[in-house]
Amino acid sequence: MSDRVLVVVRAGALTTVQDLGRPGYAHLGVPRSGALDPPAAALVNRLVGNPPDAAVLETTLSGCALRPRTTVTVAVGGAPGPVSVGGRPAAWGAPVKVPAGELLEVGAATAGVRGYVAVAGGIAVEPVLGSRATDLLSGLGPAPLTDGTVLPLGTPAGPPARVDGAPQPRPPAELVLRVTLGPRDDWFTAGAVRDLLTRAYRVSAASNRIGLRTEGPALERARPGELPSEGMVLGAVQVPPDGRPVVFLADHPTTGGYPVIAVVRAADLPAAAQAPPSTPVRFVPVRRR
Repeated sequence: MSDRVLVVVRAGALTTVQDLGRPGYAHLGVPRSGALDPPAAALVNRLVGNPPDAAVLETTLSGCALRPRTTVTVAVGGAPGPVSVGGRPAAWGAPVKVPAGELLEVGAATAGVRGYVAVAGGIAVEPVLGSRATDLLSGLGPAPLTDGTVLPLGTPAGPPARVDGAPQPRPPAELVLRVTLGPRDDWFTAGAVRDLLTRAYRVSAASNRIGLRTEGPALERARPGELPSEGMVLGAVQVPPDGRPVVFLADHPTTGGYPVIAVVRAADLPAAAQAPPSTPVRFVPVRRR
């Protein structure tokens, strides 16, 4: 067996393999999946010389610990936090060499939620439908990592970036989500639409890769009953029976019967992936194009 592998020593709260996901299969009921913060994943790949579609590790809050069996170059980004190699502090947001057998420790996030770990050559687990991404909703792709998991690595494609550190946006103190109303805003009272666009919400601790759940004013329905299931898109703001908006993220279902009051601009979703529980949320209307 090749020694180009990583051994997971500590998997953390939730660490998964992610890449660009599986776009184009929604008609088959397959979610897109992929990294929740694509710019952060793309940056760490660039730092180690990987192509944009190379698979990385996505950590959640508590980081992870990894031991390579051969010397590798890694980069850690996304949610900031401490990084160490063999017990010695190492750079965050820059290429770092990890000698064979040394422990790479990615500590708990000091801000934000999701960290990204790229390894030169990428995580080379077997692709499913053209992607190596873990999809928590459908179960496609590799299972979430556990202590002792052994991950194969690909062959490095190019040299690491020659930088001391790459700037990355800090997690938001307030999450501002630009939304286009519809397609089912007419299922809600005028007061509910006004509440969505003017009242304060907060990120719920029940949020996950499927959706960012919110706490705040319940949105009152103008129509009883439920819709026949219809297609759901990334960023859809669905309103379940409790009236609290849910913003669909990468592992969202492809269909649903609860009405969608608005859709979040795709450019605002990476910040949603990094917003920890209790972060204030504002929904800001933009014009339909």
